[in-house]
Amino acid sequence: MATVTAFYAALCALLIIALAFRVVKFRRSQKVGLGSGGKHDAEVVIRAHANAVEYVPLALLLLLLAELNGLAASWLHILGGALVLARFLHAFGLTAGRGGYHPGRFWGTALTWIVILVLAAVLLVGTFSALKF
Repeated sequence: MATVTAFYAALCALLIIALAFRVVKFRRSQKVGLGSGGKHDAEVVIRAHANAVEYVPLALLLLLLAELNGLAASWLHILGGALVLARFLHAFGLTAGRGGYHPGRFWGTALTWIVILVLAAVLLVGTFSALKF
């Protein structure tokens, strides 16, 4: 059972739904059926949601594989917590910076990439060490 990944998947799902709600709220208030209606602020909330949808599944898949391959729960929690923090920072920073530079956006992106790279490295090392030649 992958209870650690399940916990972080649930938190990420709640974040993604919250970001989607902001898109729906905009579209309903502006009566826009598709896209941003040419409004920059709408493009920002749409991209905040889309960016999470782009990165979260890969990170969670890697986290799940690491958990199934026996990575210690403490490391799973560090990486899962960092992922949730990173995605929150990115969404906050992208919105607060109105699509431009904001420290939250920068650190959210950087931390997301670090989590993905660390998990990929853990899985590669584990795969190579398990090979029998």
